[in-house]
Amino acid sequence: MKTVLKLEEAALFILGIFLFNRLNYEWWWFLALILAPDLSMIGYAFGNKVGAFLYNVFHHKGIALLIYGVGCYLNIETVQLAGIILFSHAAMDRIFGYGLKYEKGFKYTHLGEIGK
Repeated sequence: MKTVLKLEEAALFILGIFLFNRLNYEWWWFLALILAPDLSMIGYAFGNKVGAFLYNVFHHKGIALLIYGVGCYLNIETVQLAGIILFSHAAMDRIFGYGLKYEKGFKYTHLGEIGK
């Protein structure tokens, strides 16, 4: 089952690349921004609760889709780009087993404990 979930996330990552390709940005933008949502880990400097909250906001696919949808509705490519990057990054993280975080600590995710 774990393989099926990883394949599903890979398909979602490919969808993110497809959606990015429809925007008027050079490819290097995708490569430069794909790891930007990980800056949210700075929240862990203020404790597990703040860290988990910030990490989850920047790694939640529902929020990413909402941002992308708002960008489509308002026809603002920069907002669409932000949504695509957040969505693609979240899918990429889940391929590697990084899920949404619990307040218990960084390694405790909805996909299980990282490193087990």
